[in-house]
Amino acid sequence: MAQGHMIPMVDMARLLAERGARVTLITTPVNAARIRPIIDRVSRSNLPVAFEELPFPCAELGLPEGHENIDLITQHDGFRTFFDALRLLRGPLERYLRACSPRPSCIVADGCNGWTADVARRLRIPRFVFHGPSCFYSLCDYNMMRHGVYERVTDYSERFVVPEVPVRVEVNRAQAPGFFNSPGWETERDESIAAEDTADGVVVNTFAELERPFIECYEKALGKKVWTLGPLCLYNKDAEGMAARGNSAAVDHRRVVAWLDTREPGSVVYVSFGSLALSRQAQLVEIGAALAASQRPFIWVIKSAELVPEMGAWLRDEFEEATRERGLVVKGWSPQLTVLSHRAVGGFVTHCGWNSLLEAIAMGVPVLTWPRFADQFLNERLVVDVLGVGVSIGAKMPTSVLHEDSVALVKREEVERAVERLMDGGEEGEERRRRSKELGEKAKKAMEEGGSSYVNTAELIQSVMLGREGESKDIEDVKEKLVLL
Repeated sequence: MAQGHMIPMVDMARLLAERGARVTLITTPVNAARIRPIIDRVSRSNLPVAFEELPFPCAELGLPEGHENIDLITQHDGFRTFFDALRLLRGPLERYLRACSPRPSCIVADGCNGWTADVARRLRIPRFVFHGPSCFYSLCDYNMMRHGVYERVTDYSERFVVPEVPVRVEVNRAQAPGFFNSPGWETERDESIAAEDTADGVVVNTFAELERPFIECYEKALGKKVWTLGPLCLYNKDAEGMAARGNSAAVDHRRVVAWLDTREPGSVVYVSFGSLALSRQAQLVEIGAALAASQRPFIWVIKSAELVPEMGAWLRDEFEEATRERGLVVKGWSPQLTVLSHRAVGGFVTHCGWNSLLEAIAMGVPVLTWPRFADQFLNERLVVDVLGVGVSIGAKMPTSVLHEDSVALVKREEVERAVERLMDGGEEGEERRRRSKELGEKAKKAMEEGGSSYVNTAELIQSVMLGREGESKDIEDVKEKLVLL
């Protein structure tokens, strides 16, 4: 229950439904409210997608009412309580599934919800793990766990080479923390490992042409099929669909498009750091000063939680006044896919969350990488060192989800130089743009009829139907029964 996990899950639900499956997406009331525009669109489309809300047990564990998403947690000890509450959904989920008629043919559960494995086992329902990060990251993380790196390397600054990856990946423990590898998180870690080991397969939001060697290695390491169905963002083909993803946007997407229409192709810098990590005010001021000095048109997204009174005053009295002719500041949730799909956008300054990176790749936009935590440093390695579509700002240490006081300030001059390199019209910049455009074209082909992800989606549905006890093994018969999912 985080926006970066929920958004591709919703896209996947609609994609599977469009291909013949009946799908139910299970979430909680607050999270359902956030995706209400999508729920309303699905209702109008007559797609066979249902949305089930399970009450989240905030009061039982002392969480403030309505704290049903990771981005609502404001204290470090709140994360522990949040995941304890999340695991209490086991009983309500099982009761809901038992009451379903017919019984679901399979469960696709987020990789952070390892506790769902026990529910699926008791109900004898096939189960797939959905991983939000890249296959590159998932392979690195799996091999580090399998080879005991997290236990052996206790110094967070000690560098090591990730074992059994097709390319050389050298990191330190701070840059590759994995999920649930901190003291006190052993239960979640063990559940997560067991859930992946016992799953019937893994589903990833990526496409074969982007990560083929890593997908193949990951399948070999797991000993099971890895289904790549993405980029799931490309399910959204119209303006309304792009704008309705995730939370309600803080600015009307038509206003954003109208503003972008006035700019030259490839001239605009888009700056956004996802829904979780908060930047301190001093860092935001340095970013703003760099954008002002660069003289390039820009769209800058600042999260609502970062808009403390002092920051609001600085934006209003100094920054926005000085840059109003070439800048647009979005205060809150941004219609990101709308922005990235516009021809005027020539570069994306990003935290390296996989959704954001994959959206940029799908739209052929080069990136400036500024990773913060979790999978993001390894995602950076993929887009910069392997794919060649990114420029690194040079971040060395992770930040806290709640603040970044633990890391050095990146000065405005460094930010400006990095932006100029990203938008550079020289040979290096042109090659980066060429590679980005090429990957964007491959991404679109993967999702089109006959493409790798299109075929994988059909085969995933068929594999579930063929695996059901007593079902016909005739493929044509199976196609007629897909609605029974």
